[in-house]
Amino acid sequence: MMRQKRAVAYLAVEAMAWSAFASHRRVARSTRDSYRSLASTVARAPFSDVRPVGDFDYYERMEHFAASGRFDLSAGDGTLRPEEDTATFNGAMWLLARRTYWNDPSQPPPRASVEWTRAEAFYLQRAIRPNFQWSWDGATDQYAQFRQLIRQSNDKYRSALSDLGLALGNHVLSAIDASISLRLEQRRIAATRQYRLRVEIPVDLGR
Repeated sequence: MMRQKRAVAYLAVEAMAWSAFASHRRVARSTRDSYRSLASTVARAPFSDVRPVGDFDYYERMEHFAASGRFDLSAGDGTLRPEEDTATFNGAMWLLARRTYWNDPSQPPPRASVEWTRAEAFYLQRAIRPNFQWSWDGATDQYAQFRQLIRQSNDKYRSALSDLGLALGNHVLSAIDASISLRLEQRRIAATRQYRLRVEIPVDLGR
């Protein structure tokens, strides 16, 4: 009887966990779609008609930097001139590249030098390209809404992961409980057989 009650409890917990997981994941995805759409129509629209969806890290960067900055400040002569405004994401990446590879971040080495080449490669690997450029300039309210949606989506995804952990942990615990109960039952049966008394009564049939 106790085993049956525990089994019912395990099933109830697992059903509740899976239901919560589905709900939290659904809200997380819906909120994610909302902040992606808001970023596309407000922050990215001025720079490109083709606005591919970014990965998770892209929108996380957007949460922390109100503008990506330009990828290349040159006049199109084929020589890369990275963004210099350190308040933007690209500018911050170029500053980090200079601090990492140049002897003096404020004094550029020759372009053919190893220092410049490595800093440029660092920038090229991390900088935001033109079709992903963004700026929330003049859209303070929408930027605040975007950041709130990001946090809400992340919170729901974390809740979904917790629900998933609960469901899987409960499933494992239920299996362990069932295994232990089975072994105890087998031992009980074996002990009963071992100590069972066998009684023999002789009967004279007159033969």
